[in-house]
Amino acid sequence: MLHLTSLGVHFGDRTLFEGVDLAIGTKDRIGLVGRNGAGKSTLLKIIAGLQKPSEGSVHTPKEYRMGYLPQEMEHDEGATVLEVAMQAFEEMQALEVRLEKLTKEVAERTDYESDSYAQLIQELSDANERLDAIGASSTEEQAHRILQGLGFQLGDMSRQMHEFSGGWKMRVELAKLLLMQPDLLLLDEPTNHLDIESIEWLEAFLLHHPGAILLISHDRVFLDTLTKRTVEIGGLKLYDYKGPYSAYQVWREDERMRQEQAAKNQQKYIQDTEQLINKFRAKKNKAAFAQSLIKKLDKLERVEVDAAENAQIRFRFPPAPRTGKVIFEAQSVKKCFDELTVFEGLDFIMARQEKVALVGKNGAGKTTLTRMLLKQETCTSGELTVGHNVDIGYYAQNQTDELDGNLTVMETLEEVAVGDVRKQLRGLLGSFLFSGEDVDKKVKVLSGGEKARLALCKLLLHPYNVLILDEPTNHLDLKSKSVLKEALQGFDGSLVVVSHDRDFLSDMTQLVYEVTPTGLKQYIGDIKQFLHEKHAASITAYEAKKTVKVERTKEKAVVQESPKPSGGMDYKTRKEHEKALRKAKNAVDRLEKNIAKLEAKQEEQNAAMAAVDPSDRAQVTDLAYAFDAVQQEMQECINQWEKAIQEVERLEALNE
Repeated sequence: MLHLTSLGVHFGDRTLFEGVDLAIGTKDRIGLVGRNGAGKSTLLKIIAGLQKPSEGSVHTPKEYRMGYLPQEMEHDEGATVLEVAMQAFEEMQALEVRLEKLTKEVAERTDYESDSYAQLIQELSDANERLDAIGASSTEEQAHRILQGLGFQLGDMSRQMHEFSGGWKMRVELAKLLLMQPDLLLLDEPTNHLDIESIEWLEAFLLHHPGAILLISHDRVFLDTLTKRTVEIGGLKLYDYKGPYSAYQVWREDERMRQEQAAKNQQKYIQDTEQLINKFRAKKNKAAFAQSLIKKLDKLERVEVDAAENAQIRFRFPPAPRTGKVIFEAQSVKKCFDELTVFEGLDFIMARQEKVALVGKNGAGKTTLTRMLLKQETCTSGELTVGHNVDIGYYAQNQTDELDGNLTVMETLEEVAVGDVRKQLRGLLGSFLFSGEDVDKKVKVLSGGEKARLALCKLLLHPYNVLILDEPTNHLDLKSKSVLKEALQGFDGSLVVVSHDRDFLSDMTQLVYEVTPTGLKQYIGDIKQFLHEKHAASITAYEAKKTVKVERTKEKAVVQESPKPSGGMDYKTRKEHEKALRKAKNAVDRLEKNIAKLEAKQEEQNAAMAAVDPSDRAQVTDLAYAFDAVQQEMQECINQWEKAIQEVERLEALNE
């Protein structure tokens, strides 16, 4: 078990946190949350040994291994993807070198009866056992499996790191950590730059990770799926709750309300006591009593309500100037880079005030399409037109990288603000939680979340009527994401948003555009309806089922053309096989019906959650736990369904 004792971090007069005590068990799954700039990433760096605390200590067990994934990292640009992933097996590689030396020494020795020879043989045996334990025989296979799960193709394994974007490089580093199988995984925003399918794969993988996990994420669904304990940094201290983030939110709100009530009660007690003191302090026979009350008040520990808990971004987008009826129109659009075709056959019309979620697998061309809408890329063929009076505000994935680190927060806005709005900059920054001395900070010292807030703040300096947002929630804390979502829901212009965050997209858009290599598919409704329709494709295993069916059809056609030699099963074996196949298919049907029922149940619970009175904390808590239970049951059903599908495919393959 890892222990943090009386940990504190101070930067000059500013204190991030102090007196922090935390124990992390061998199987703990902890979500670390808190507002941007509260010190979450700093705490992870301290635990990883990359930064020293101002006070306190970190106690780790002997031979305790930690794997740390930071938000920003340096990469070995000249190494291939597979070579970087294989760096996870440094222990194995050292053991193999040692094993070679030991084997050579054993072969050269002749003093078979000596103690030193026996010790040498024992060391050789231990080294072999350790190699078997860490799976040395299948390391490259493990690396391929994890890299492919994170979206890499077989041909990518030999490509060098400098050929990939920052998001893909991060995936390689994540693969290396997962291959290490450390005692404690420290993950700082691991879902940034991952598409929905890769997030689902990562969720499934981490659910079976044998060690502990301390995770920073602003993806509510990801947190609820993986964590069973929530730790929040707030008000210079930690709040520790045994439960996932959704349940923690309910508890934290109750706790805050209890704090407020306790503070009110205490304030009333202080006022009543002060009245008694004023009443009796002038009377000789009551002066001693008055003095005792004064001492009692001096010793009274004041109840404090964490003011930072109430701090929240407050903003809404300016009214959008009117545009024509059509915002964008694409006709047979094709995009190629040299010999690589990204997509072709794109046809769509986006109308005024429509809000669209742009989805697709990584590499499908989502960012390329947004750049084409902005006229930053041209069509290889076809036509893409922008409507009348369209004025586009753009937030890119790497928007925070575009900020000048040497400018202050205030100077960043002054550089682009014009007219009367310049007089309102301090108030605007205050609504984005930059107050007092914060506005004079250099951009380079801001946290990732603070930079993201500043970049969003710049969008408000101009009344755009179309917003194109590419992963706007990267680095934003959960509360800031919630406020941004609310502002976008109230935006009266047109919206195109690319995001892997299912919770953020939910109930925000009316249409989903799926970018595929062969065109663009349109779905009416938001991301929930899209995922429901794509249940045969959005869940990775269900996609595999569809692919397998197509492939099997082709295989059967080949078999018909080139029949197999006569032979096969005897009567008894065939009957047993047919019985097993029927049983497996029945299991698939049963599980699919159960999944459909659970989906309906989730819809009912969503409706109940939307209708419940937020002030009824008991009912909100009950609904949160009920939803979590159904979600877990759904995941278990899907896991069983995947196994049943695999069994059907195995048995069907025996018939061919």
